[in-house]
Amino acid sequence: MGKNSNIIARSETQQDLTLRTFIDRVDAVQELKQISGANWDLEIGAITEVSASLSQSSALLFDNIVGYPKGFRVTTNALASQKRSALALGLDAQVSGLQLVKTVRDKLEHLELIPPKKVADGPVLENMDSGSKVNILKFPAPRWHREDGGRYIGTMDAVITKDPDTGWVNIGTYRTQVHDEKTLGVYMSPGKHGKIILQKYWSQGKAAPIAISCGIDPVMFAVASTASLAPSGVCEYEVAGGLANRPVEVIDNELTFFPIPAQAEMVFVGETPPPAVQSREEGPFAEWTGYYASGSRNEMIVNVKHVFYRNDPIITGFPHFKPFYSTLVYPSLFIAASIWNTIEKAGVPEVQGVWLMESGYHNFIVVSLRQKYAGHSRQAAHAVLGSRSGGYHGRFIVLVDDDVDPSNVSDVLWAIGTRCDPATSLEVAQSCWSSPLDPRITPEERQKANFTSSRGIIDACKPFTWMKEYPRTSTISAEDFEKTMQKWATILGR
Repeated sequence: MGKNSNIIARSETQQDLTLRTFIDRVDAVQELKQISGANWDLEIGAITEVSASLSQSSALLFDNIVGYPKGFRVTTNALASQKRSALALGLDAQVSGLQLVKTVRDKLEHLELIPPKKVADGPVLENMDSGSKVNILKFPAPRWHREDGGRYIGTMDAVITKDPDTGWVNIGTYRTQVHDEKTLGVYMSPGKHGKIILQKYWSQGKAAPIAISCGIDPVMFAVASTASLAPSGVCEYEVAGGLANRPVEVIDNELTFFPIPAQAEMVFVGETPPPAVQSREEGPFAEWTGYYASGSRNEMIVNVKHVFYRNDPIITGFPHFKPFYSTLVYPSLFIAASIWNTIEKAGVPEVQGVWLMESGYHNFIVVSLRQKYAGHSRQAAHAVLGSRSGGYHGRFIVLVDDDVDPSNVSDVLWAIGTRCDPATSLEVAQSCWSSPLDPRITPEERQKANFTSSRGIIDACKPFTWMKEYPRTSTISAEDFEKTMQKWATILGR
């Protein structure tokens, strides 16, 4: 099975695609804390942020939420550690660092798409509210941050749309605000697949069908939140099936409009009219950049027609904070793996690793490579900019040699401090794809909807032309490090 068979064997088996099975796995390794009696208004968000700041952050499951019956639950921090991210991928909980990225990369590189399987029934159909019975406020959607413009039920969600021309079913993660009992608001940045599809309906003066699942499993979240995993025209259900080695079960009937995940905790189905016809103020919301950069403005709304939900439903929450702590570990693995595959396909050889710094997410993409020719490192940087995931909304691409662990922030900073000459090792790329969430876009450019920014390239590799003359590092070799750890594991606490 190859050199990684001891750690990826479990991922080759079929994975259960339910959120509840994943929560049970997390509980089994003692990484779950159950909290009773918290308030949906700010308290769930505050507890989540404080917990995320701790060195040993746990997944949280809130129940008996103030004003709601027992069983209407919210989970947060579920994927905010490398151990829990490994469990979400069906791996041994001890797999970490670059090995996690390598495993995801291998999975993506050899991915076989598996079409979804239509079923007549599933847990999401245990309850259904339609028409006058629709009441979104029956679910404990949190107000996560003090300056948020309202309650957000969708932060770790799957928003489903269907291209009216091709029939392509697309799934993305977009923040979803609760306006009232029957109305949701969804924010989509320009250029995202979901918005492009909706604009096709709106350009014809039509309301677009839409479904929003606000309780999803980790595999579905991975494909919904990582745009590069499913290129235009490829359905995320097929990618999720390939990742789990089994088809995603979906329900497709006259009430669902198009396929919805049968194992989801809850799904809201409705229509979104053209914003010129009907819109409402959305936001502000504390964004992944750590700012309220996009403010509030009139955005699309969803008139909810049907609500499907399981008994004792669980809202999956993924709010962002400043600093980032470790909340973005799991999606970063898929983005890093996708970038790695893309730059190698562009012809850049000897890439040893790609990592997104936890404290920077998209803002610091680190690439490690074994230099083979002059210009090699800069070629890798520009290949990152040319990828869909690496080219979107970021700040810096950091290049390091193969003796630097890109997943170790101290190692990366050491390389920048000792190998990067500011006069010759820095480069700036102009007019790169960004987003209204970018806090650095000027008010003038924001007014013109010019959502572009520059990107900095930090070349922290040894200069290739005199690399052999570069001073030797004074550190233990990887081989000696491992031998020492094995011999003294008990004392060293490994």
